[in-house]
Amino acid sequence: MRLGRRIGVITPALNEEDAIARVIADIPAWVDHIVVVDNGSVDDTADNAAEAGATVLTEHERGYGAACLRGMKHLDDVDILVFVDGDYSDDPSQMAELVDPILSGHADLVIGSRVLGNPEKGALLPQQIAGNWLACYLMRRLFNARYTDLGPFRAIRASSLSKLDMQDRNFGWTVEMQVKAVLRGLSVTEVPVSYRRRIGRSKISGTITGSMKAGYTILRVIAGSVLATVPRHGDVGFQPPK
Repeated sequence: MRLGRRIGVITPALNEEDAIARVIADIPAWVDHIVVVDNGSVDDTADNAAEAGATVLTEHERGYGAACLRGMKHLDDVDILVFVDGDYSDDPSQMAELVDPILSGHADLVIGSRVLGNPEKGALLPQQIAGNWLACYLMRRLFNARYTDLGPFRAIRASSLSKLDMQDRNFGWTVEMQVKAVLRGLSVTEVPVSYRRRIGRSKISGTITGSMKAGYTILRVIAGSVLATVPRHGDVGFQPPK
């Protein structure tokens, strides 16, 4: 528990047997619940996560969003939720930098920006850089939201997350959260985070098919948001990065 608030961490994982224990070991001791959602691994991911001290859930439906939603359903009694990938590309030891702006009342959602941080050379692949740029450009033009990244390492107030009514069960999870946060008036900020080369092969950006599917889904989510509601202009509760 941190400053009297219950903190839960959700880590979707698919074939991350070599990385998952390192991720869990670097999560700060003040975190109350660590949940690893195994999304159909065929290796020892689930066993290694359990041995490292995490609660392991199983989500048979493949998809990043589906795994996150499964974790959310389990952690229904926490005040803040943190999402971190299971491939050790994010640095869980930086978690306080995401959580503290929420605890202090300065933000409802904090995105860990790899673009503002210091990514290791080669950690962000060209297709990731291009996809991030395009998505952030569209969100800025359509919703007046000055995001720099769709980084998966993020923290959000649980009560705020429940208001977003998250639906995407695949690659569009992160952009759906960011668009809905702006449209529904949440206070959002970004903080710089480090980013390193992942352990193992990426299931999305590491393949041409995965990259194309992710890009299509991200654009579909943004387009759907435009059709579903009229974007707010002016003050949308977004705080520019420091």
